[in-house]
Amino acid sequence: MNFLDGIVEQKRVEILKRKQKRPLSDLATFPYYRRICNVISLPEIPEKPGIIAEFKRKSPSRGPIHMEADPVKVAAAYEAAGVAAMSILTDRNFFGGSFLDLKQVREFSSGLVLLRKDFIIDPYQLHEASAYGADMILLIAAILDRREIEELALEATSLGLSILFEVHNEEELKKYHPEIKYLGVNNRDLKTFHVDTGRSLELIGQMPTGVVPVSESGLSSQHEIRNLAEAGYRLFLMGETFMKEKDPGLACRKLIERL
Repeated sequence: MNFLDGIVEQKRVEILKRKQKRPLSDLATFPYYRRICNVISLPEIPEKPGIIAEFKRKSPSRGPIHMEADPVKVAAAYEAAGVAAMSILTDRNFFGGSFLDLKQVREFSSGLVLLRKDFIIDPYQLHEASAYGADMILLIAAILDRREIEELALEATSLGLSILFEVHNEEELKKYHPEIKYLGVNNRDLKTFHVDTGRSLELIGQMPTGVVPVSESGLSSQHEIRNLAEAGYRLFLMGETFMKEKDPGLACRKLIERL
């Protein structure tokens, strides 16, 4: 069993426990459930990159990054810096996240676009995302088959959630479903953790017409981002570059200013 398989098995157990503790009928009573979600406002000039800044305390590849980070303080700084969206990890075991992080940031800002980032394998998780105030969800091609992707994409759309579909190679790209608007290429191999931004350059020409290209992970400089923007990418998901700093929001603002 590889790393990803282990995560999926653990997720199945977690989801079962959460379903027993909080059924869908309970989630439906949450104030944010099925609200009108925010959508990412893309820059009018295609060459102007948009940043999806991530909040995470640790990662499987790096270990602890910023364990004491306050999600609301980071969100305030990200929003002031002019990010296109904020990604919030809700996985506790591998990324140190929680639903409380998502809920607190949503309560702080009604207008900031929030991506719930987790290993989503069950429609129940989409209802959680809606209930806790997310605007977008992540679907990872590496852990889902075509049928699952279609089911999850249609359910997410019915809840008003946007979808970021993450792929690593051409084979995973074939699983794309037309309901998906944002198509991300993860530069980090989830099995080896090796980073190669060449993945993004290789796949940009094979993306379906009409999707918004997103380059994810392993990005650290304005030069990398500009090169990828020239290739056609509109959005860039970045986490460790900001979260490893004492002041993630300041690091984010400086990068956006340089861009």
